Amino acid sequence: MTLFSSFRTLLSVRAVQGPMLAICAALMLAPGANAHGVTVGDLEIIHPHILAPIASAKSAGGFMGISNEGDTADRLIGIEVPSVKHAELHTTEHGADGVARMMHLDAIDIPAGETVLLERGGLHIMLMGLTEPLVEGQMVPGVLIFERAGRVEIEFSVDPSDAADDHADHSAMGH
Repeated sequence: MTLFSSFRTLLSVRAVQGPMLAICAALMLAPGANAHGVTVGDLEIIHPHILAPIASAKSAGGFMGISNEGDTADRLIGIEVPSVKHAELHTTEHGADGVARMMHLDAIDIPAGETVLLERGGLHIMLMGLTEPLVEGQMVPGVLIFERAGRVEIEFSVDPSDAADDHADHSAMGH
């Protein structure tokens, strides 16, 4: 699968709208961009990244797109990141009181022919117990574990964070 077919796939998915589409397009089309990923079988992992947290952060979020070009659904059932004490699959739910709460998930469904986005304010990977500061530009190895595709080695790039809207430090949420 080429970078441009990935871009076409992202454009065809209804879940991708507004700013996320612009970010994905910029990452995929800009010359020398830091976009990166891995393709294993029918799955393509698109730009796995961590937004650079503050130096004292004890946790951070992991984000990416996962495209399933196959005819069979898969499920992301786990994540291993050796440089953190614990990693989990999470979603953010907004209660009737307007307060956002992160909830642990046992798995994230990756339907056939679709792209699922792990992004701030939605599905994401929670990295808890950072053992060292994450620095912009750093590459952090990890392994995604899928029900069908098995273990997929990736590298998260540590990307710049928007300090005005930085949710990368989740320490106040008990992580």
